[in-house]
Amino acid sequence: MTERQKFDIVVIGGGPGGYVAAIKGAQQKKSVCLIEEKDLGGTCLNVGCIPTKTLLANAEVMHKVKMASEFGINVGPISIDYAKMKNRKDGVVSKIRKSLEGLLLSNGMKILKGHAEFISPNEIKVRGQDNLIVEADKVIIATGSAPLDIPAFPCDHKKVFNSSSILELTELPKTLAIIGGGYIGCEFASLFAALGVTVIILEALPSIVAFQGKVIADTLTKAFVKQGIQIQTGVFVEGIDDTDSGLSIRLKGKLSVNCDMALVSVGRKICSDNVGLEKAGVKVGEKGMIPVNDKMETSVPGIYAIGDVTGKFLLAHVASHQGIVAAVNATGGDATMHYEAVPAVIFTTPEIATVGLTLEQAGDRAKVGKFPFAALGKSTAAMETEGFAEIVIDKKTKAILGASVIGHDAASLISEMALAIANELTLDCVTETIHAHPTLPESWLEAALIANDTPVHFPPKRG
Repeated sequence: MTERQKFDIVVIGGGPGGYVAAIKGAQQKKSVCLIEEKDLGGTCLNVGCIPTKTLLANAEVMHKVKMASEFGINVGPISIDYAKMKNRKDGVVSKIRKSLEGLLLSNGMKILKGHAEFISPNEIKVRGQDNLIVEADKVIIATGSAPLDIPAFPCDHKKVFNSSSILELTELPKTLAIIGGGYIGCEFASLFAALGVTVIILEALPSIVAFQGKVIADTLTKAFVKQGIQIQTGVFVEGIDDTDSGLSIRLKGKLSVNCDMALVSVGRKICSDNVGLEKAGVKVGEKGMIPVNDKMETSVPGIYAIGDVTGKFLLAHVASHQGIVAAVNATGGDATMHYEAVPAVIFTTPEIATVGLTLEQAGDRAKVGKFPFAALGKSTAAMETEGFAEIVIDKKTKAILGASVIGHDAASLISEMALAIANELTLDCVTETIHAHPTLPESWLEAALIANDTPVHFPPKRG
């Protein structure tokens, strides 16, 4: 007879959405079971955010080393031990994963390892390291997403990689073609280019990072070209052929591109199949996404969905916030999800961060204030003058509608604007706040003053 266990809340998936939801549920004194088929931490910790940013930290060090002579510091010949970099990455991931497991257990929840599948709306069968049936009053689905594989040129993980398998490389290729110029492809382009790899980006859309707006796309394109990254936009990849010297990438109507290795980075697929959603009665939408309302409720009362599987924003921090909203509602509270102030960061060189609306999205009602880092004292002192900070405001109300920043430490800078937009602040709230000097966040003060037509450290507009 199959063992059965009963819980107030069962969470399927131990990524940044699932484990946060589990912790929040446990904090409400509910019995919680977290089911994870693979490693705790999900894509973000194991093959996404953390390992890529660990490797990108190497690129940042390389960037500084190359600039050392300009700071009056003389260094000798530079060599790269990529296998050591990869081992350091593995160590960072392992350390955080172990810490996460300890955190979850300290909250008193049950962790089951295995594949979870509904057999009814409130019964889930677990198969794997643990084998049993769990009964739940409430269920939170957080099964995430995975790299999208293209049948015309499938990944063999030897020469043609996806964003997960390329993290296992221990030797650098001489030439890497990246199919897809979105944020994932561009982050890997920055990493490998900084380490001396010849990088070629092949993008079907008219520009790289097209969804970040024209100004950001144009600025990053110029920066990449300056770094020696080759970019071909508006191209369609028909197939990839194995050759004696590496790979040949066939482009529709254009010359083939030769390279040692290729990275396929053309999006992600929702992981909602093989979970038994039909047995639970949960409706599934386009491309496998699970439709939810602003309470994170699915079509079935008592079953919630969060994270990538909802198809909203495929971002770890959004999944975490959705997890909190779902857990609050699953434990009798009343929480609502809002998406007006979702920050997004692209860890390229230079970094990119955005929140809220772009000028194109805001339309005629909006205007911008844009301040270049070249005019900022801290940036000049650190020789990090590339990029700018830009605020989008409503012309009449001066409400802050959006913001973007491209340049050094953009990832940290965006938080101030996320806070401003989330709390519906106006331009005056920024201009009347004293910003420490000399710091990078002064760029927001200066951009706000320009948007207000009262610049201080920037020339006024002429007639």
